[in-house]
Amino acid sequence: MLGRVAILFPVLLACGALIVGCGGGDNGGGEGGGGSESRTEGAKVIDPGSMKGAKGTVKFCQGKDTTGAVAALKKNFNAKFASQGLKMQFVEFPASADEQRTQFIQRQQAKSGDCDVFGSDVIWTAEFAQQKWLYDMTPYMEKRKSEFIPAPLETLDYDGKLWGAPLNTDASFIYYRSDKTDQVPATWQELYSKASQGDGIVFQGAAYEGLTCDWLELAFAAGGTVLSEDGKKATIDSPENVKATQLMVDVIKDGGAPKAVTTYMEPESLAAFQTGKYTFMRNWPYAYALNEKAGKVKGKFKVAPLPAFEGAGKAQVLGGADLVISAYSKNPGGALTLLDYMSGPEHQKLIASKFSLGPILDETYDDPAVKKALPFSDKLKQAVSQAHARPVSPVYPQISQAIYKNVNQALAGEISAKDAMKQAQADIEKALSTF
Repeated sequence: MLGRVAILFPVLLACGALIVGCGGGDNGGGEGGGGSESRTEGAKVIDPGSMKGAKGTVKFCQGKDTTGAVAALKKNFNAKFASQGLKMQFVEFPASADEQRTQFIQRQQAKSGDCDVFGSDVIWTAEFAQQKWLYDMTPYMEKRKSEFIPAPLETLDYDGKLWGAPLNTDASFIYYRSDKTDQVPATWQELYSKASQGDGIVFQGAAYEGLTCDWLELAFAAGGTVLSEDGKKATIDSPENVKATQLMVDVIKDGGAPKAVTTYMEPESLAAFQTGKYTFMRNWPYAYALNEKAGKVKGKFKVAPLPAFEGAGKAQVLGGADLVISAYSKNPGGALTLLDYMSGPEHQKLIASKFSLGPILDETYDDPAVKKALPFSDKLKQAVSQAHARPVSPVYPQISQAIYKNVNQALAGEISAKDAMKQAQADIEKALSTF
């Protein structure tokens, strides 16, 4: 949900919005945490017992509270822990994801105690953990792992350790006009062929993180990878990835997607679908509620899981948000108490039923209030459960840029699919050489 829509955690929707893990195979394109040499040795380790009787103020930092959901969190948390002498304070960052990341980095480089708990994009874990800016949360998370849907935990797994707790999760769907077709074709090839025969499809093709997500869904389904299992080598220049890229190129060339799709982010894709001109759209769950308000598609659309890649498999890109504790927190016990509450049943029900965010606990999906608020919750849980994390690396921003820049040029007809993968390989190798 990269459209930065006004929801609880607007920045943390990178690839889902919240955004979301990828992979058609077990390695998900390279986890980046292997190898015999620890990259995070010496990082602070959380003490689960520090929660007991925690007092004082705990500062929670994240993007602009556009809906008032954080205000609700603050009210609920402070009421619950007032008798213990613990309270939460909200430090509001700008709405932009890039600006939030900058705010995080500046504080951590200064070893500032301004923030105890950060709302973190799922793609930042490796970068921040390697800098030893985060508490190693493994002792705490090992005791709670069974509560969570497994896939979101992958976004916190780096160097064999867990660096936080999931907050909300996300996975994309194919939206389709139920008045024009009964179902979504079983494969991407069939879907794009149907789109090219007059139905049409829109997706996120602009040069930004959203295109990385869209492309990874096809590439990983085709059997491609981006990094080796140890995260040290680029593997993007492969026949599988060239094939996936070519398929996306062809749907534009054949008229199945508008040429302007190379400039579309989430909002533009949604607006195009809502004109009624296109039968299909790839987008995140946030678009569901907005489509119900759009006259030309209201009551005339449904959602379906992503199709398979012919001759290969299926893949999902995981979005969402995580909670991490600053290594420079002045109140780690209070910080852990807040993280525990926000990733627990009470708050998970709130963000799902009131703010349409995908919960990360198994039990939350069974709550009647959540099922009513998210009528596609069963499909969302299935999609999230099948997803894997995007390539985990301290240089992920450069890796993503190598993908979306070169794939966008291929979609625009400026370079071939084969050359796009060759250049992406070179760009990623250059990024990997820096650490």
